[in-house]
Amino acid sequence: MIISRQLSGLALAGLFLGLSLSAHALSPSAQTGADIRRTGFGVPHISAQNERGLGFGIGYAYAQDNLCLLANEIVTVNGERSRYFGPQQLTVEERENRVSDLFFTWLNTPQAVQAFWQAQPAEVRDLMQGYAAGYNQYLAERRPQGLPQQCQGDWVRDISAQDLVKLTRRLLVEGGVGQFAEALAGATPPQASARIADDARAYRVADLHMQRFALDRGSNAVAVGSERSFNGRGMLLANPHFPWVGGMRFYQMHLTIPGKLDVMGAALPGLPVINIGFNRHLAWTHTVDASKHFTLYRLQLDPKDPTRYLLDGQSVPMSKQTLTVQVKQADGQVVPVTRDVYSSQFGPVVQWPGKLDWDNQYAYSLRDANLGNDRVLTQWYAMNRAADLKTFQDSVHKIQGIPWVNTLAADDKGQTLYMNLSVVPNVSADKLARCSDPRAGQQMIVLDGSRRECAWDIDPKAAQQGIYASGQLPQLLRKDFVQHSNDSAWLANPAQPLTGFSPLISQEGQPLGLRSRFALDRLASLGKQGTLSVQDLQAMVMDDQVYLATQLMPDLLKFCDASADGQALKAVCADLKAWDGRADLDAGLGLVHFQNIMQALQEAPDTWRVAFDPRQPQTTPRGLAVERPAVAKAVGEAMQASAESVAKMGLPAQARWGDVQVATSGAHHTPIHGGPGTLGIYNAIQSVPREDGRLEVVSGTSYLQVVTFDDNGPHAQGLLAFSLSSDPQSQHSKDQTEAFSKKQWSVLPFTEQQIKADPQYRSQTVRDTADKAGKVAAQ
Repeated sequence: MIISRQLSGLALAGLFLGLSLSAHALSPSAQTGADIRRTGFGVPHISAQNERGLGFGIGYAYAQDNLCLLANEIVTVNGERSRYFGPQQLTVEERENRVSDLFFTWLNTPQAVQAFWQAQPAEVRDLMQGYAAGYNQYLAERRPQGLPQQCQGDWVRDISAQDLVKLTRRLLVEGGVGQFAEALAGATPPQASARIADDARAYRVADLHMQRFALDRGSNAVAVGSERSFNGRGMLLANPHFPWVGGMRFYQMHLTIPGKLDVMGAALPGLPVINIGFNRHLAWTHTVDASKHFTLYRLQLDPKDPTRYLLDGQSVPMSKQTLTVQVKQADGQVVPVTRDVYSSQFGPVVQWPGKLDWDNQYAYSLRDANLGNDRVLTQWYAMNRAADLKTFQDSVHKIQGIPWVNTLAADDKGQTLYMNLSVVPNVSADKLARCSDPRAGQQMIVLDGSRRECAWDIDPKAAQQGIYASGQLPQLLRKDFVQHSNDSAWLANPAQPLTGFSPLISQEGQPLGLRSRFALDRLASLGKQGTLSVQDLQAMVMDDQVYLATQLMPDLLKFCDASADGQALKAVCADLKAWDGRADLDAGLGLVHFQNIMQALQEAPDTWRVAFDPRQPQTTPRGLAVERPAVAKAVGEAMQASAESVAKMGLPAQARWGDVQVATSGAHHTPIHGGPGTLGIYNAIQSVPREDGRLEVVSGTSYLQVVTFDDNGPHAQGLLAFSLSSDPQSQHSKDQTEAFSKKQWSVLPFTEQQIKADPQYRSQTVRDTADKAGKVAAQ
C-alpha cells in the first residue's frame, strides 16, 4: 500500500474522558498530529511535536495493525465479556468469561482508575489521550469499508484513556493477584450458597498458568561491556519470551519528539511508551524476576462468624464489595449478576480448593504490591528519554515503577547495568521467620494475618508504602557483562555474587535454571576465544542448542547401548542417536523423544548423578544416573511412553521439528524452531498440542534485538517473531515470522538516513481536530 505524505480531508477523532478525567481535555483551538513512516515489515516510525500528537500517531498506527486485538482486550479489562460473548466462553488465557469479568470489575473500579489517572503527569496523560483518539480515528475510517472478520460486532467501540488505564492496571497485577482470578471470583464464606460452583478444570488451568508464568513471560538478556565487546562499547541482547497472542503481545515501533525523545523498540498493547528498546546512547531490556510481588495472609476467623477475623485478639469485620456484571443468557437477553468479594485489611479473600480453603477456622487474603504502583508509565517514559546510563539508573531509583521484571542495560561508553529494582513487599528475613509458617515454604509467602506486626514494613525512602526502597535492592554495574534468565539476582555475574537479601527479593544458594547455566557457559567459552561480536550474541538464540542434551545425552545413549530391548525402545534410541542436540527446523524425532523423556523424568526422584551443590552452581546438578536400577526403569518407561505418544500424534519416521511446531496466521503455517526453556533452550518456545498432531506456538521468543554503538549512535538488528499485525489479512501478519523461521535478522532503521533509505519506506501524516474532540466531549 502506497500512502501519500499529505492526506487532506481526513475526519480525525479526538477524545474526552468525562467526569474526573475531563480536566485535561483539549482546548477548542488545539490541533495535533503525527507522521507515521513505515519501513521493512511495516515497522512504524512515529514522529510528532508533542506527547498528544505522538500518542495519536501510536494509537492510529496500532489500530492499523491490531484493531481487533485491542478491541478485544478493552472488552476484557472492562469486565464485559459475558455481556457480549456469554459467560461460558474462554478468554485467550483459557479463563471463563464470567470469572474474567468478575476479576476485572473488582480490579478496575471507577475509584481505582480515577486515582491512577490523577497520579499521572501531564505528559503521560497527553500520550494516553492521544493514543485513544488515534485509535478511534482509524476505527471511524475503517468502519465504512467493514471491520476485519474477527471484530465485527457491537462490542467494538471508541475507547478512552480510561480504558488504557485499565489495560495498564491489568499489566501491573500479572505478577500477583492477576494469577488468582479464579480464587478471587470463587471465594465464598463457608455454609453460604456458592454462586460460582467450584470448577476443577478452571483451577487446574489457573495452576498451570501460575507454574508457567516465568516461562510464558520469561526472558533472556545479556549486556556486554567494554572489557568484552568487539569495539569497546556496550552491547545488548534482548530476548523476552512473551505470549504470541492477546494482551501481552509486543508491538514494534520508533517514537520521536524532536529535541525530547528518540527511542525504538517494543511495547505492549495500549501502552504509549517503549518497554524494551534503545535510544541514541543506551539499550535496555527486561527479564521476569524471581522476586515476590505479593504475599498471602492467613486470617484466623472469629468462631462466631467466618466473615470476621481476629487481629491482635480483636474481632474485625471483613469488608464486602458487591460486584455486578452483565451476562448474556441463552435466549440473548442480558441480565445483571452480582457477586460479593470479601476483603481484610491485607487484601481480598482468595479461595483455592485444596490449597487456600476458606473454612470456619481460616481464610486467606492476598496483598499485591503493584496495586499501589501508579508510576509504571512515568517510569518507562523516563527510561525512554534517558541520555546516559546514570540518568537511566537514577530514574528507576527515584520512581520505582518497574512492576515485576529485572532491568539490564548497556551504553555507548561500555558500561553494563543489572537492576532487580521492581516493586517488592518490604518483609525482612527476620519478619519472615517470625510471621510465616515454615511448612508453607517460600514459593508462596504466607504470613500471619492475626497480628498487626506481620504487616509489611514502611520505609520512608521507598516510593510507595510497604515496599522496599531502591537502595535495598540488588544492582550491579560492570564493564565485562551481566546476564539474566529469570533466576534470582544471585549470579547475574558470578564474579560478583549478589547476596544477603530478603528471600522475597532474591535467594542465593538455589539451583540455576538451565538457560542461565547455558548463558554463563557460553559466555565463558566465548571469553576464552576473545571479544564478543554481534554474531556471537545472535547465535546464543539462533543456534537452538538444547543445553540439557549436552548434559544428559551421553547417559541416555549409554542406557540405549546397554538396556534398550524391544522394537519401540530401539526405534527411540535410533532417533536419539541421529539427533544433533539442537531444536532446529530439521531436527528429527530425537528432539521430540528427548522432550517427552525429560518431562516424564521430572516426576522421578533422584535422577541426577551429581546433586546440586551451591558451591558449584554452574555445573551442578549433572548427569543422569542410569546405573541406578530405579532410574534405568524410569528411563525405559519414559522411552516406551514417548514411542506411544509419537505414534498417537501420527508423526512419520522422517518427520522434522519444522513439521511439528508451527505458528498459524489464517490458513498459513510457519515452521518454528526453538523449544521448551526447561530444557535449557535459550530460544525458548512454548507450544501446545493441536488436533492435527502438530504443536501450535503460544509464547516464547517474541521481540529480539541486538544493539551496539559507535560514534554515530546505535546499530540494531532485530525481529518481532510473531510479526507486527495480528490480522491474518495483513501483509505484515507473518512476514517477520517467516524471517524468524529462516533465522534472518533485520536491520532496525533508526537515523533519518536509514529510515528514508529503506526500500519499503512509505509515509502518512495523520491529524486530530479539536472540532471532532469537542463533538465527542459533548456527548
